[in-house]
Amino acid sequence: MISPTAEYALRAVVAIAQADNDDAVTTQRVARMTKVPPGYLPKVLQMLGRAGLVESRRGLGGGFRLAKPAAQMSVLEVVNAVDPIKRIESCPLDLVTHGLNLCPLHKRLDEAYAHVEQSFAQTTIAEILGAPGRSTPFCEADEPSGLSLKIRKGPQ
Repeated sequence: MISPTAEYALRAVVAIAQADNDDAVTTQRVARMTKVPPGYLPKVLQMLGRAGLVESRRGLGGGFRLAKPAAQMSVLEVVNAVDPIKRIESCPLDLVTHGLNLCPLHKRLDEAYAHVEQSFAQTTIAEILGAPGRSTPFCEADEPSGLSLKIRKGPQ
């Protein structure tokens, strides 16, 4: 439902949110924790920065931190910063007879996208981090911190 870039952005934001507010997290650390390709991560972080979701700090002790509290950042903001969910506004097949009137299939698909948008808009990064469970979403621990973080690879 979301692109790999959007998932990479979510993983990165979650990893940065886990850090202490005063600590900046390096790109290398985020890449290790999230398994986001290290060559692609800077592009994702740049898009998040342009959207005002993360800030970068240069130099010794530099890296990335959230630009606002995780409790005030929705999943939808993160997704929209890198690859917005595309709603169906007119016939994707460009059928002249359909115009702006969606057929039943495309209407249902658009309704599903609307539900996803609504759910993402109502879910904050802090809620994701605070959800009970045996693992933390999107990340794998890169340091011995007592955390056991795993990425779920699909149905099991």
